[in-house]
Amino acid sequence: MLSHHQVAAATRIGMLTREPDTVSAGAEALRELARALPLDAATLLAIDPFTGDHVQVAGIGYTAERSQALAAEFVATPWYRNVVHQELPPSISEDTDGVGPRFRHGWFYAERVRPAGFRDGVTGALRHHGRLVGLVHLSTENAGAYDTDARRLLASVMPALAALADPVPQAADLNDVAEASATSLVTDGGVIDVPGRDRVRVLRDEAFRPLLRAFADTGGRRLRLLWPVEGGWHRVTLHRKQSVRSLVADAVLVVETPTELPYGLSPRELEVLTRAALGQTNQAIAQALFLSPRTVHTHVEHLLRKTGVASRAEATALAVRDGLLRPAPDHLARFVER
Repeated sequence: MLSHHQVAAATRIGMLTREPDTVSAGAEALRELARALPLDAATLLAIDPFTGDHVQVAGIGYTAERSQALAAEFVATPWYRNVVHQELPPSISEDTDGVGPRFRHGWFYAERVRPAGFRDGVTGALRHHGRLVGLVHLSTENAGAYDTDARRLLASVMPALAALADPVPQAADLNDVAEASATSLVTDGGVIDVPGRDRVRVLRDEAFRPLLRAFADTGGRRLRLLWPVEGGWHRVTLHRKQSVRSLVADAVLVVETPTELPYGLSPRELEVLTRAALGQTNQAIAQALFLSPRTVHTHVEHLLRKTGVASRAEATALAVRDGLLRPAPDHLARFVER
């Protein structure tokens, strides 16, 4: 039966999921576990969403290099499959599931665990939003330390540990994003799908990718724009998500929502408005878009009437304020919010 002290520790670990700094929160969670369970070493590991490697978030008695090297070996053993498939985290002392050789009789225990001075250990697979996101492992020099009650206590806090280990939710803060919007995280390593959201389709457009790279290079905080996606217009917002977690450091959150062009603007009028917002003259716009100055003048008159403003200056302010833009990569310095 769990003690009052252990229940309090589990409660405190659950509250740590509210902390914005998940690295510090993960370290504190392991310290709370050390107060509630016998342990001489512990590690909290996240799975890199691109490589599948285990990366230490926090550790007690384990360096990141040592913990990650052991994890890389452990995941190739049959005992890792036991960890992933068992609801209650298995321990060395209660390795009695009857599936395959017992852990204590295997090479990993003989060559890695016992020489380090540990006689008992327990490992749990961490899942968040249905995804396997990491591992937690506790080790102790005492034999028989992790009985069923200890394993149940660890199991009770594993959802909180999973939330701390998962690199995606921190980077993909969706508090201000409509539920119907498609959402993806983009880093140098590739695209990370956000749980419960469709992947944005604009990433399939080769013409959009230079714009995304240019935004990342600006170091700006946000950019709102309009972009044609597979036959329809979409409101696209790029958010810079500077994460303390190296797995998704400097990720860009891309949010895509179907829309009609505002104010009944035509695609050409949107291009003219974007260039007008850059401060270009009608002559410069005409040269850039291969139009006559008279045609550009007509487009400007139409967009002023449609938006209900009285001047190019007011139209520019409206375009920047509401993201009525379809910018090119070299236009972003003017439009990125910092």
